[in-house]
Amino acid sequence: MKSTLFTTVKQYFSLLGLFILMGSCKKFLDQKPVTEVDTKMVFTDVNSTLKALAGVYGRMAGDNAYGLKLALHYPVDEDILMGPSGNNDDRRGMAHYSLTTLNTELPAPFNQLFEGISFANICIYEIPKMDMYTNGSDQQKKQLKRMYGEALTLRAQFYFDALRNWGDLPEHFLPSYLEAATTPFPIRKDKDMICDKILEDLKTAATLVPWRNEVVAIGDPLDERITKGTVKGLRARIALFRGGYALKQSGAIDRSADYVKFYQIARDETNDIINSGNHALFPDYKGLWKDVVCSKAMADPNGELMFQVTAIGGGGTADSKFGYANGPRVNGLGNSFVNPLPQYFYLFDSTDLRRDVTIAPYNVAADGVTKIGVKISDMRDGKYRRDWIKPNIAPNSQVQYFGLKWQLLRYADVLLMYAEAENEINGPTASAYNAVNMVRRRGYGKPITTADPIVDLPAGLAKADFFKAIVRERALELGAEGIRKYDLLRWNLLAKGISEAKSNMANMAKSAGTLGFTYMSAPPAYASNLAVLPQKMYYKLTSTADDANIWSNSLYKVAPVATPTGTASIAWVSTTIGTDITSSSTRYAFGFLSGKSELFPIPQPARDANPKLTQNPGY
Repeated sequence: MKSTLFTTVKQYFSLLGLFILMGSCKKFLDQKPVTEVDTKMVFTDVNSTLKALAGVYGRMAGDNAYGLKLALHYPVDEDILMGPSGNNDDRRGMAHYSLTTLNTELPAPFNQLFEGISFANICIYEIPKMDMYTNGSDQQKKQLKRMYGEALTLRAQFYFDALRNWGDLPEHFLPSYLEAATTPFPIRKDKDMICDKILEDLKTAATLVPWRNEVVAIGDPLDERITKGTVKGLRARIALFRGGYALKQSGAIDRSADYVKFYQIARDETNDIINSGNHALFPDYKGLWKDVVCSKAMADPNGELMFQVTAIGGGGTADSKFGYANGPRVNGLGNSFVNPLPQYFYLFDSTDLRRDVTIAPYNVAADGVTKIGVKISDMRDGKYRRDWIKPNIAPNSQVQYFGLKWQLLRYADVLLMYAEAENEINGPTASAYNAVNMVRRRGYGKPITTADPIVDLPAGLAKADFFKAIVRERALELGAEGIRKYDLLRWNLLAKGISEAKSNMANMAKSAGTLGFTYMSAPPAYASNLAVLPQKMYYKLTSTADDANIWSNSLYKVAPVATPTGTASIAWVSTTIGTDITSSSTRYAFGFLSGKSELFPIPQPARDANPKLTQNPGY
């Protein structure tokens, strides 16, 4: 990474034209490219400025960002998910914490994040200088202020991604054509300082960007663009990161003494979103993923999907590989990159509907509809499924890019962040309970706003126990959404989570003992006694179900000895877990080393370009 990534305005907009390929159901990002022009020609009116902003949004998409690597490759091997088996190449080595500074999966995402920062910087610098920004019509001024706020928010998102993966980094808050002359080789700055800056930026952005219900009034369509809820939700997420633990350059894992003030920011921002009435939970958890996300709807009517990354074009520059790189295989096609851990399956209650959405224990046959059960160590993540995509993808199609949008922020996460922050500041208050319980009720198919003594968290929990319930609930609600690893990092629980997962799965391989967790609430007792869980599961040979109905026997009782008629068996809670996972030298988190693996190494090409970049501890 160089501070002179784009050394002239002309070069910048020439490259920008190459990247304005994004699109959406409302074609917000489907803009004609801006090429071979300078800033005075671009930042002249609303439409041309929108095209420049589209280029900033565009750096979130594609293989090297949230079309593949940032979503699927970087966040795996925590306590609920793991990356793929196979030869320990760069992709697998990164997933399992066995990587070097020369890992080829690191430079392109690193560079693309800083390209996004650079693109955003030009918009942030130029938009407020526009004559129309101060002298245009009321509508024009509101639209341009919104774009200025969007650019601030996008820069914050790019920096947040970079900071949580690489720690301390150079600061870039001006266009590169201005910085290059004075600071050609910037040094790394403390990540907390950069966090403080982007938190202030987001505070400003929230005054510029409209709420979801105000968008149409200023003349903009309701699409995937950032609204005030997005800004506030991202500010809450970054505040929790800022107030959490992190690996320092000294090699210590620590957090700031004033961390509570960042929980207060998160509490206030999420409370504002909740009270705004602009966002609510989609009533059906499965429907949210199957009928909205995988059906490629622009947005859900409840506004739960608060920050989406658009995907379009059918290629690695601007599309996504969800449903091919992850999820169940169809007709043998797919990568199955993300695998839920066996212990994760039994973290869910038996009646929790989220289990069979988040985890898909099947592949799809050549006919595109019949399901084939897979062993527990080969389960797939299930929120992005090729067999759920509408319109249908032919089972023999070789297409790998399906145009599915990555979900960066959902309202369910806002509720859980509120509950966590409220508990940290004030203990488990009624409002904290209510926020968690609404999420839980939806997960069990219950009325969201009606108290349910069976589903709701037990009353009277101590602060520490309520936190443990939050740790578990975030795993159940947000699994396979690229969040869990970073939650565990900010809680300083990643090493413990991996260690206990290995211990639990070793017990599962022996069908002995229980599932035990010291850092989060335990699963139900009937799911914890490993001696009575089935060593085999029998799937129905003609089933087209996409949930537990593919099975003919109980997931919680000893399996029948004889194979039931019309079924076939696969290994379940058995020795295959050890063979495939815990005893494998090339699989689950085998290279993890606390005090090192919490951060990726700075890519060597970036250090070659800038000799002042130091390396992270342990590399």
